[in-house]
Amino acid sequence: MTASPLLTASSGAKSEPGLDAGTPPVAVSRARPRPRDRSVDPIPWWLTTIGVLVALYFILPTLIVIPMSFGSSSTFQFPPKGFSLHLYENFFTNPVWIGSLGNSLLVAFLASMLATVVGTAAALGLHALTGRMARFVRTLLMVSMVTPAIVIAVAVYISFLQWHLTGSLGGYVLAHAAIGVPFVLVAVTSALGGFDPKLLRASASLGASPIRTFLRVTMPLISRGILTGAIFAFVTSFDEVVIALFLRSPTFQTLPVQMYNSVTVEIDPTIAASSSLVVVSVTVILLLPQLVRRRRPRR
Repeated sequence: MTASPLLTASSGAKSEPGLDAGTPPVAVSRARPRPRDRSVDPIPWWLTTIGVLVALYFILPTLIVIPMSFGSSSTFQFPPKGFSLHLYENFFTNPVWIGSLGNSLLVAFLASMLATVVGTAAALGLHALTGRMARFVRTLLMVSMVTPAIVIAVAVYISFLQWHLTGSLGGYVLAHAAIGVPFVLVAVTSALGGFDPKLLRASASLGASPIRTFLRVTMPLISRGILTGAIFAFVTSFDEVVIALFLRSPTFQTLPVQMYNSVTVEIDPTIAASSSLVVVSVTVILLLPQLVRRRRPRR
């Protein structure tokens, strides 16, 4: 009679001290190797390839325009022959270009401030509301983000003609602030997701007014969202061209409009220098909060 494998394994094994001879044998099971803990699935090669191609598609124009801005030719030429700064000199000495830059900076600053105030107030109000009405108002404020720019430009132009705001600083600021509010609303709403409303009741119980509570409690906690929304509103206004084309006047026009005119109306290679300055400045503005956050010492 063949012995059972379980009995054979148990009889051949050494008895451990402290166990009686009559203790029934225990089968020793081999531990199976645990599978590797993969918290993140590996990215397939085809998805990496598509991401690289999309990145090159967006970066390639910049890699052409920036070297062209340092060329010595008086026309558009790539690859550039020679090295010169005469395009940048023309940009900073020509009153048309430098005036358009000043107008864009002024409009972008005022529009971002107005959009930040309105977007922050809307986010705080909608955060305290629930139900269909809150969702409807939030969707209504986000319409300008998904609406084509030409549709907004036509609607703004028709309305501003009746209000005599076309070609004025106020018209530019109101129109650009309207398209910047959704960015502030999204950023501040995201920051309010981790906000504890008990802090407001604690501040009120200590006798603080609503304005003081907002300045001392709410605003410091959501300041990162407010700053992010303000930056996006500024960049959106600074780079906006469609609405600005409808609102322009002979006495007031922004830098994107002047860049558009330099390509369609006249062939001015100075646009290469202005485009390079816009790309570099916008990139620095968007990356500056990230760099400051990383260098900030942890408490």
